[in-house]
Amino acid sequence: MVWTDTQIVQFLDYAAEHAPDLYPMWHYMAYRGPRRGEACGLRDSEVRLHRRETTINNQIATHGYTPVQKPPKSRAGNRDLILDANTVKVLTAYKARRAAWQLAAGSSWHDTGLFFVRPDGQPWHPNAVTQRFRKLVRKAGLPPIRLHDLRHSAATVALDAGVDIKVLAEQLGHSTTTLTRDTYQSVTKELHRSAADAVANTIDRRRPKTA
Repeated sequence: MVWTDTQIVQFLDYAAEHAPDLYPMWHYMAYRGPRRGEACGLRDSEVRLHRRETTINNQIATHGYTPVQKPPKSRAGNRDLILDANTVKVLTAYKARRAAWQLAAGSSWHDTGLFFVRPDGQPWHPNAVTQRFRKLVRKAGLPPIRLHDLRHSAATVALDAGVDIKVLAEQLGHSTTTLTRDTYQSVTKELHRSAADAVANTIDRRRPKTA
């Protein structure tokens, strides 16, 4: 199950109002497709908004319920994610909000070196991010999807926008384009069906109309 681009916008608008502490992370996931652990483990030093890029080289995984920081799951997982202007705007606003949190917390602020943190500076537990996501989706009245499906939705929108499969594979941290094609085969087939219909409709419009 993936969301359409319209449903993604509906969720993010709802999250911006009702969950401003997690909205920037979800926006980042919906637009650029990192895994949950990669978003939670994104280091502050690897966010370069002036260059419109972030580097993925750390994740927070869970062993049982215990969060553990470690490298991405494969060599391909270490990658740069180029940001669009809208995401840069969202993350810039988040940094200002985070600075206000830190100022309010004073000496009790937890300096973790992570970019996305709780209002007290502590890391986000991946399971807590998932639980908040589920509750918000339900309250927003949207079709239920897993948090990981936000990554799939990002990939689907990218394919629909005509992003090259190699570029998408690198964005998602896939080791080969074959993995990307296999994962989104049903999606790409649907896009090809839509493309076939679009061509046929264009041609058919040129046919003389019969009485």
